[in-house]
Amino acid sequence: MGKLVSQKEIIEIVQEGHSQGKTFSATNGCFDILHVGHVRYLKKTKELADYSIVMLNSDSSVKQIKGNDRPINCEEDRAEVLNALSSVDYVVLFEERSPAKLLEAIKPDIYTKGADYTLDTLPEREIVERNNIKVEFIEFVAGKSTTNIINKCLK
Repeated sequence: MGKLVSQKEIIEIVQEGHSQGKTFSATNGCFDILHVGHVRYLKKTKELADYSIVMLNSDSSVKQIKGNDRPINCEEDRAEVLNALSSVDYVVLFEERSPAKLLEAIKPDIYTKGADYTLDTLPEREIVERNNIKVEFIEFVAGKSTTNIINKCLK
């Protein structure tokens, strides 16, 4: 079962883990309404390292990205649902639109993103290259998205 930690705590956890030879994978997202695509994505992220970290967009961050009608679920609830998954070891919130600052501070071994990105289009490319963070692009599950679920509910 995962744990919600502060940014300061996750930095210390990763530094301590690295000193013991442990590896960390990290990803980010809103994870507003969890669906099978999220579950498979997080499972693959966890398979890449000893520990997995989800950098979770805060409520204010989600609003900046998705608009005032989102998130559907508050950050505390989204964090608790993520932490209930066996594939998630740590959840840490961030306020900005991008996880760039937090990613640079954590310095995981591996950073996962959806396969709709490439290294050339990855916004965090400079950070991952500067810090020797390996990037893994994970395929989406076709037709599975929070937006699709919301639209279906509204019909």
